[in-house]
Amino acid sequence: MAKKDPTDLSVEEKLKALYQLQMTLSAIDEKRALRGELPLEVQDLEDEIAGLNTRLEKIQNEIKDFQAAVTMKKGEIIDAQASVDRYQAQLNEVKNNREYDVLNKEIEYQTLEIELCEKKIKEAVTRIEERTKDLEHAQELKKDRQAALKEKKSELNEIMQETREEEEKLKEKAAELELKIESRLLGSFKRIRKNARNGLGIVYVQRDACGGCFNKIPPQRQLDIKMHKKIIVCEYCGRIMIDPELAGVKLVTNTEEKPKRKRAIRKTTPAPVAPEVVEEPTVVVEEPQVVEEKPVVEEKVAEKKAPAKKETAKKETAKKETTKKTAEKKPAAKKTTAKKA
Repeated sequence: MAKKDPTDLSVEEKLKALYQLQMTLSAIDEKRALRGELPLEVQDLEDEIAGLNTRLEKIQNEIKDFQAAVTMKKGEIIDAQASVDRYQAQLNEVKNNREYDVLNKEIEYQTLEIELCEKKIKEAVTRIEERTKDLEHAQELKKDRQAALKEKKSELNEIMQETREEEEKLKEKAAELELKIESRLLGSFKRIRKNARNGLGIVYVQRDACGGCFNKIPPQRQLDIKMHKKIIVCEYCGRIMIDPELAGVKLVTNTEEKPKRKRAIRKTTPAPVAPEVVEEPTVVVEEPQVVEEKPVVEEKVAEKKAPAKKETAKKETAKKETTKKTAEKKPAAKKTTAKKA
């Protein structure tokens, strides 16, 4: 049977192929992660050795330049010494004072040139000694780095031999999956995967959020993802999003958390209602007790007040009698006063 054209595949098939490719590439990344930082360490050692080689070449060239300067200055010293000898021989044949002074000045000048050349030769010799020490130190450092590089390469080769077969199989599988995917979609997927830190170009929805950046996804967009009608990208990180059922992932965490939240709400709401319901019957029971005791108390109070009322009645009758007696005595006194007058 002829292979399907990648453009003829449905959106669901494209997403499945992309997710399978993502899984194979993630497995390859895990195999490479087993090597750890050994490849980087090997690369650093190789770069350091290359730098030491250039440094050694530079030091050797400087030593050669100083040696050439020493030989040149030695030749200048020989020439100056020869001219000094010649001028001294001419002093014996001088005819006047003027020629004598000129020859003396030339001899002084040539002696100063010889001293200057000797000084420069000494400086060059000291520089050669310093650079030879630097050269020896660099050579020792190079030997150490070469030994370390040899060890690291042997470790890296051992690890690579263990995972090489599995990695090659995964690479073949990835190449087969890439043929099933449209070139434009594959290019965008690789670009997204390159920019992502964890190397994920396609992720499934987890807890109503993107599986790459963990930002919330609106319900309408989640519905569009479940419909599998078009390829949807995260608004925040740019990763392609897929339904967990299509990816073959079962999410259990949401179902476990929901009953916990419901129980917490049930415990908080009925708590303040309980004491009010308990207090109502106690108030209803106490009211008839107060009503039953009232007539008993009133009878006792009436019994106590009865003798007091009798006493007050007796006092009132006694007062009335006294007032009558006083009223009878008053007119007699008036008659006596009238007779006296």
